[in-house]
Amino acid sequence: MRVIDLSSPVDAAGWEPDPIVHEIMTPAEGAAHMAAEMKEHFGLDFDPADLPGGELLSLDTLTLTSHTGTHVDAPSHYGSVGDYGRPRHIDEMPLDWFLRPAVVLDVSDVGIGTIGVERIEKQIAEIGYTPQPLDIVMLHTGASQHSGTPRYFTDFAGLDGAATDYLLDLGVRVIGTDAWSLDAPFGHMIRTFQETGDRSVLWPAHFAGRRREYCQVERLAQLDTLPTHGFRVSCFPVKIAGAGAGWTRAVALIDE
Repeated sequence: MRVIDLSSPVDAAGWEPDPIVHEIMTPAEGAAHMAAEMKEHFGLDFDPADLPGGELLSLDTLTLTSHTGTHVDAPSHYGSVGDYGRPRHIDEMPLDWFLRPAVVLDVSDVGIGTIGVERIEKQIAEIGYTPQPLDIVMLHTGASQHSGTPRYFTDFAGLDGAATDYLLDLGVRVIGTDAWSLDAPFGHMIRTFQETGDRSVLWPAHFAGRRREYCQVERLAQLDTLPTHGFRVSCFPVKIAGAGAGWTRAVALIDE
């Protein structure tokens, strides 16, 4: 079996709208820290010099959002109320949604803007495979080439509401993208709204989750290296209690 990493790093070297703070405690600092913790909480005296090299364990402290790097959005991210009842948090989602056969739809020719039903239908016809219930569908928009730059957050394509419903009608419950968002870029949506006055163009893919329960996987990578279908994806979200999203180390599993 071949395993392909589909994840973007959480602490990426590049531009982020919500900067990440990554503080590293070295093994030497960790020894002193542990000695102080032992003294404070357990009343134990311990000299770090007794450890090999005077070192113990390193420790990383990160300050970031749950939407940094490759992550899974839960229904509760889309709103506090759903037509189906209370939207579930990421720690409440069924695990069997996140280890499933997967499908890649190449929509990289769309560029910047909106992906509609006709484009999805065309790509499904081209690959000769219709997503089955609970298949994971991933959109290769080409956006990952801009990862680490401001263009990653502005130059991509996202689903419109009808295209989202089309995939959900097929029984899909996890939709992924290599872009920053499953919706079109902010600028595209807002300009379209200002020109038309049509509120349905504002975050339609996310707001579809208020009507129908499903999850999104955003900020995937290397989708251009995958076959169109005939493989599995594992994208289990980190179990953060009461959260609207959780990071994932998404991987493709290809039998050889």
